[in-house]
Amino acid sequence: MADEYLRPARPDDLPALLALRAEATRWLRDRGSDQWSDARTGPVALEKWRRVVEQGNTWVVVDALGGDALATVSRGSADVDFWTADDRPESAFYLDKLIVARRAAGRRLGERVVDWACGVAEREGRAWVRVDVWRTNPRLHAYYERLGFTHVRTCVHPGRRSGWLAQRAAATRTVPDAPLTARGGV
Repeated sequence: MADEYLRPARPDDLPALLALRAEATRWLRDRGSDQWSDARTGPVALEKWRRVVEQGNTWVVVDALGGDALATVSRGSADVDFWTADDRPESAFYLDKLIVARRAAGRRLGERVVDWACGVAEREGRAWVRVDVWRTNPRLHAYYERLGFTHVRTCVHPGRRSGWLAQRAAATRTVPDAPLTARGGV
């Protein structure tokens, strides 16, 4: 599991990151999920993601041998449509757009990225890592629950398909014997 490392994404990574997203969208659709399939909001979401990359809030997991993008994750903000002042938004790292290439399935990259985010949250003095995922994707809900996330609540907001909220204590690690190596000021 030492054949990959995590580094900040650069604007020139965008084609590879968009390819990861397109692959994930197809894979989800083939499994009956409508996640990321909204033709009206998709282009807006992708443009927003481009800005997040440019702001330095996206990371890419690359193959140490070939440099290929194997996974990506972004740091989001506390979405005011879902997380309230009572949730103490400042107490969490918000995980966004965690995508793993299908060719990297089985390497536990998703788990290792979540562990990495927990480490960042801890170093920043935050108690939680939080996710806001598609409401209609019970397989994704179960995945996060297997990683130690606890469902907080499900919110419905007009025009939004996400809203299944969960959090995990920042001190939690699921793959402590195989942490992702971070490079480039991560």
